[in-house]
Amino acid sequence: MKLVFPNGEHGQVLLSPGANRIGSAADNAVVLTSPGILPLHCVIHVTANGANLQIPPGGGGVTVNNKPVTDLMSLRPGDAIGIGPVSARYAVVEAARSQPVAEGGPDEDSGATRVRMAVPKYVLRGVSGALFSKVFPVTGPVVIGRAAECDISVPADEISRRHALVKPTPEGLAVEDLGSSNGTFINGKRVQHGFLNPGDELRLDAVRFILVAPGMEMATAQVPKMAPVAATKGSGNPNLMKYAMLMLVAAVVIMMVVLVLKR
Repeated sequence: MKLVFPNGEHGQVLLSPGANRIGSAADNAVVLTSPGILPLHCVIHVTANGANLQIPPGGGGVTVNNKPVTDLMSLRPGDAIGIGPVSARYAVVEAARSQPVAEGGPDEDSGATRVRMAVPKYVLRGVSGALFSKVFPVTGPVVIGRAAECDISVPADEISRRHALVKPTPEGLAVEDLGSSNGTFINGKRVQHGFLNPGDELRLDAVRFILVAPGMEMATAQVPKMAPVAATKGSGNPNLMKYAMLMLVAAVVIMMVVLVLKR
């Protein structure tokens, strides 16, 4: 994914996974010095499912295909972006095809920057309907809804076109309902704004997700092996203990009957 500036205000920029800050400040990923550009004008969040353009608090005027952006908007390849007086175009970098090794050998630098994709910290896993067992990495703001341009598009009539927004934080996902008709729920409780911890359930009407973090699935897989040992400690399951005692008594009775018959 990249930004192209047709009027030459900046060279084309490869967008990195995560937040790409754009503005006049020197520490931004894209530094634009044209008049009217604010220190932090806007941010493009790149995820495994696409990109979203966001206007941060105090940000500047931005348009996408001549439509003003007020908060967060998904980007599609070919979109024309107006960053104040600067024109840019959002494009997707095509995957490089395998080619014969050049005369300079494999160590020759072609001049292209290799981009290493970041491992997502959080993953939403579908646990119902058509999304069952599907996984959706969350590395930046992600819009979930029925519309095809959403980062996670859910083909269900009960889901609003732009149903909910999730944003990663160091502890989990911040959740915001985007004015849906049938509601957004965390662990069964309807929320307008909420927080999703690893292991929590996110439900959009009847569509359900579980938030998974690294290490969770491995830990879950080890639990069944430890369960029989844990069951012998503490109070345990009363019904299971009663059943075990009955089986033990029955075995003793059978042994006694056998001994009597042998005499």
